[in-house]
Amino acid sequence: MTQTKIKDVNNYTELSIQISLSGLSFCILQKETNTISYLNHFSFNKKLNPFALLDQLKQLFNTEEALQKQFDAVYIIHVNELATLVPKALFNEDNIADYLKFNSKILKSDYITYDDIKLNESVNVYVPYVNINNFIYEKFGAFTFKHFSTILIEQILLLEKNNTSTKIYAHVSSNHFELVITKDGKLLLYNSFEYNSEEDFIYYLLFTAEQLHLNPEQVELVFLGDITKDDAIYNITYKYIRHIHFGNRNDNYKYTKTPNTNHSNFTLIKSF
Repeated sequence: MTQTKIKDVNNYTELSIQISLSGLSFCILQKETNTISYLNHFSFNKKLNPFALLDQLKQLFNTEEALQKQFDAVYIIHVNELATLVPKALFNEDNIADYLKFNSKILKSDYITYDDIKLNESVNVYVPYVNINNFIYEKFGAFTFKHFSTILIEQILLLEKNNTSTKIYAHVSSNHFELVITKDGKLLLYNSFEYNSEEDFIYYLLFTAEQLHLNPEQVELVFLGDITKDDAIYNITYKYIRHIHFGNRNDNYKYTKTPNTNHSNFTLIKSF
């Protein structure tokens, strides 16, 4: 008779890390109690290169007590502008680099991969931070990784699947933002923009609306991410867009430390 070791499900813990050149975000989920026990973001004074980014990640694993344990599942979210959507019917993995080279600056040495977005019957082609992936694999073994925009698009399409209106979602971060526009529950547009001021933000937003013939007096705009009513971006948008409000993660987690808002840490928490 052989004895089988049964995993203690009471301690089943998952870690999600959002990786960008501007900062690192961490989230730990205790599955049995459905509790987010750790949620933290570390910003950098300037955008780093991938090598310096890895050094910062290693340092945080050495200094943050909550990260100094083994996890039963690890998720990595890659945040960068090196991504593009391709209709599933037109996708050919042999030509994967061709989809990116026309709208992103890529190197011959770049590793390119893709995520399936089944809700949209499309493929998200992107460049992950390979050195980060290699480090995580060495530290934890097998893990799951996706591009930030994959999670954002999937979650918004889930929210909008029964909606018949046109809606603009703006996911705001410190130096970039993403627009996801849906119509009749389907994806109309996804794009990412870097900005340095609220004037940059409103220019890109209104230009996009104009190109899609969306009336600022009628279209609904939903803010997600790192933004509140006190922010300059919210105030300038309120001058030009009549119908704006904040989104909601609609999660049922318990929190050791409550997130700043119901719409912050959207992709990080939705990655589980």
